[in-house]
Amino acid sequence: MVLDGAMDDDDGLGWRFYGGVVGACLARGVGLLLFFAVFNRAVYQWGFLGAFIAIAAVVLLIGWIHDRREVRKYEEA
Repeated sequence: MVLDGAMDDDDGLGWRFYGGVVGACLARGVGLLLFFAVFNRAVYQWGFLGAFIAIAAVVLLIGWIHDRREVRKYEEA
């Protein structure tokens, strides 16, 4: 709502915001496609439980690496 005599300087969110949203959606879509392709292959090779154990091991490794980097960052500060 614009009051009488006031100027409306809002140009909206712009193409850069919407382009970023579309890019993020595409990146997540491709990432999920790759994840499900790997998970499907793991289920085929090792069974359902083996696939979950393998995916959990990878996720735990990523979390451990991330945590080690954060600890180093706080030790330096």
